[in-house]
Amino acid sequence: MESVNEEIKQLCEQFRLGGIYPGLQQAVQQAEKDNTGYGAFTLGLLKAEAEHRSRKDRERRLKTAGLPAGADLDNFDTTVDNGLSPRKLSQLRELNWIDQIFNVVLMGPSGVGKTRIASGLCLDAVRAGYKAYFRTMQDIVSTLRTKDAVPSQNTEYRRLLKANLIVIDDIMLFPLQKEIAVAFFNFINHVYENASIVITTNKAPAEWAKMLDDEVIATALLDRILYRCEIIRLSGESYRMKNRKSFFEKQND
Repeated sequence: MESVNEEIKQLCEQFRLGGIYPGLQQAVQQAEKDNTGYGAFTLGLLKAEAEHRSRKDRERRLKTAGLPAGADLDNFDTTVDNGLSPRKLSQLRELNWIDQIFNVVLMGPSGVGKTRIASGLCLDAVRAGYKAYFRTMQDIVSTLRTKDAVPSQNTEYRRLLKANLIVIDDIMLFPLQKEIAVAFFNFINHVYENASIVITTNKAPAEWAKMLDDEVIATALLDRILYRCEIIRLSGESYRMKNRKSFFEKQND
């Protein structure tokens, strides 16, 4: 029996059936106890393998998504008045706009929840089975600069080209050099017809030309992003400033 178990283990490793062997002995004992037929027993093993692969796939997609901590919108405080009603947030979380290849622009000052909402939508998309990625604008710039010289960045670039959803956080926070502005336009031009794009920004579209130092590129970029797009203007007091921490103990001075 021991030699049989070892051979089964080796074959599971050879065929990469990581979900079958760990629970095999328990499955055999349960089948003997329940007098399970061969078909039902085999089906149980295959279901275990399917669940194992599904779990591993979710873990892989979550890892490559690059989500910041605290992205889960289930914990989002919908009582805060930031210009996005709970009803609209619920509609966004249904993710129908991804299937329709619609974009979302979250615009507003710092601290009103842009990144929180964008990362939460990305997490929802990953859980729903989409290839979704959260990247800062600086991440994108770094990839564009080095993709032809660094293999890992080339892999990252090709991964983004195959995405269903790309979140770009803090777009146009800093000015872009002409070479990078052109590369960024080419990137958006490659993906906008096949992937939804969520953008967070504190700059109105009219200000993008200044950040790119090129009105033609800015116009062409906005043309692709805004063609099928929902612009959501967030407002209100900065959550971070409202809940600012201090290392001094509260006391009467």
